[in-house]
Amino acid sequence: MNPVFAYVGCRTTRARNGRGTGIGIGVYQIEESTQTWREVEIFGPLDNPSFLVLNTRQDTLYCVHGDGTEVSSYRIDAITGRLTLLNRRSCEGRNPVHLALSRDGATLHVANYATGSLAALEIEADGALGALWRDTRLAGEPGPHRIEQTASHPHQIPRYLTPRDDTDWHIVPDKGLDTVFAVQWPAGSHETRVVGQRTREGSGPRHAAFHPSLSLVYVVNELDSTVVTFRFDIVSGVLEPLHTVSVIPPAYQAMTRAAGIAIHPNGRALYVSNRGHDSIATLTLDDASGLPGQVQWRDCGGQCPRFIGLGPEATHLYVTNELTDSIVQFALDADSGQPRSTGYVLHSASPVCIVFKTH
Repeated sequence: MNPVFAYVGCRTTRARNGRGTGIGIGVYQIEESTQTWREVEIFGPLDNPSFLVLNTRQDTLYCVHGDGTEVSSYRIDAITGRLTLLNRRSCEGRNPVHLALSRDGATLHVANYATGSLAALEIEADGALGALWRDTRLAGEPGPHRIEQTASHPHQIPRYLTPRDDTDWHIVPDKGLDTVFAVQWPAGSHETRVVGQRTREGSGPRHAAFHPSLSLVYVVNELDSTVVTFRFDIVSGVLEPLHTVSVIPPAYQAMTRAAGIAIHPNGRALYVSNRGHDSIATLTLDDASGLPGQVQWRDCGGQCPRFIGLGPEATHLYVTNELTDSIVQFALDADSGQPRSTGYVLHSASPVCIVFKTH
């Protein structure tokens, strides 16, 4: 069987209070029988390799450098998992926070948080980053938060891809504009299709997850700690809000911000991380409608769980606790998807993202 590798992005700069100062992307091999991680290398030094994505062949890794203006590409050794730098390119914006490949793998799309723009860079034949192909600006009325919502702040740009639908749409939650956008760059055209759906005032849309078999998009709102369920029309790009639910306990009154979101591939559970409440909220999803019902909370095992993600085969959920320098492992019930701490904790300096190479 092919070895399984995990790649961990982190904060490295003093401005971000990064304990990963002078460090970079962590490369780990996962032992299949025990699900323990063995460090292969720390590739660096790098400035804030804060979000990562693999291409379809899983032989190239792409990385945004938070607070900066660049994106980088790396060749992956199929046997050892080690990285070799291919190149770096400007993303023509500040503070790139997320990235995703186009349907044909020929373009890398980047969300530039600080400048409210979406950059599209060509991918060369060897996987290296090419020239800027498109620069899209998002328009709208900023939300009411005087610090967090002064302008457009796109926070994510995943392609709408599920076991049922393979589309060219990218879903872009814009925290600054209280809007979730569906964006498409039609092949052979200089036009950009942008369809926006306004959310609750002051909600601050951050990240999205997609139901595996229903045309539903779940968006976690950072500022008001809620999840909104949208029906998504893959032809028109229209997002129709259906349901909103809080992801913090009703009696909780202290400062907290929602962050990551992930969905179990059986479509029965949705997971959200809460920074401040320092928990994982598990939302049970109705089998027929896909709407969230009961919410249960688990301590995340650290502070500031910025990112959550499912491991290979969806048997485990991993939480990156940025302020306590740890990656905490949870086992998932095969039927209900409810998480249970395994007690396994990996030390990692200021971790904020994980991707898995399985082939």
